[in-house]
Amino acid sequence: MARPGLILKLSCPDQPGIVAKIASYVAGHRGNLIEFAQFTDKLSLRFFARLEIETGELDVDPEDFIEGFGTLGRSMKAQWHFRRLPYKMRTAVLVTKTDHCLNEILWRAEIGELPVEITSIIGNRDTCRGIAGRAGIPFHLIDMDGDKRSAGFTRIREILAEEKVELAVLARFMQILPDDFCRDFEGRLINIHHSFLPAFIGANPYKQAYERGVKLIGATCHYVTADLDAGPIIEQEVERVQHFHAPNDLVRLGRNCERIALAKGIRYHVHDRTIIDGHRAIVFPD
Repeated sequence: MARPGLILKLSCPDQPGIVAKIASYVAGHRGNLIEFAQFTDKLSLRFFARLEIETGELDVDPEDFIEGFGTLGRSMKAQWHFRRLPYKMRTAVLVTKTDHCLNEILWRAEIGELPVEITSIIGNRDTCRGIAGRAGIPFHLIDMDGDKRSAGFTRIREILAEEKVELAVLARFMQILPDDFCRDFEGRLINIHHSFLPAFIGANPYKQAYERGVKLIGATCHYVTADLDAGPIIEQEVERVQHFHAPNDLVRLGRNCERIALAKGIRYHVHDRTIIDGHRAIVFPD
C-alpha cells in the first residue's frame, strides 16, 4: 500500500457478527477497507482475520483509531495487532557458506518486493562477506567453532539488540539455536529447511532422498522454536523428481524450492499475513 494505512491482524473466539462489527468500526471513522481476509477454524472455533485499511480520510488521528478499537477488541475477547503503513521491517540475515537464499533475499528487497531494511548479514563463516560488501550491508563474522558457540550466540544477541532487529532470517545458517534464544525471539525467527518437512533429518538430505527414490522433494519455511525443525510452517515448495535425476540434480531442484519457499515466507511475515496459532501458522497469501 503506497498511501497511508494500517494493517490489522486479529484472532478471537468465533461468534456471530464479527465481520460486521469490524467493518462498521472502520466505516464509522471513514476508513476504507481494501482487503479483508478471514478464516474460521471449525475445530477450535476460532476466527482469524487480516485487514488493510486506507486511513487518508479518517475522521480521527490514526493513533486514536487504533486506541479506540480496543473497546471492540476486548468485547470480542480478541487478540489483535496494528501496523502503520508504509513501513520497512528491520531484518538481519544469518548465513554459513551457502549463498543462494541470501542472494534471493537481497534481490527481492532491492526490487521492492520485500519491505525490509537489512541491517546486517551475520555469518559463522566468511564466505558471504563479499556479497554483503557488494550490497553495501555490514557483515559480522562470528566465530562459533568448538567452545566458542555460546559466546557466539551471545554476540548475535547483542547485534540484534544494537540494530533493533524485528526479524532474523536463517538463510541456511547451519547452527542449532539454543532453546532460550528461540524462546526470546519467538515469532521473529524464520528458517528455511532443506526438506519437505517432516522428512530426511540430518546431513545430506538430498542424497538420502535419492537413495529412497523419492518422487517429490521440497523445502519448508517455518518459524523457529526450541523443537528442532518443528516450528509453525509458513510455506512449502516441491519439485517433481524424475528417474533420471542424479543427486546433483536434486540439489539443483532443492535450491529452487528453498529460494522460493523462503522468499514467500518472508513476504507473508513482513506483510503481516501470518498468525501463529499454537503449533501452526495461519497464512493469508497475496
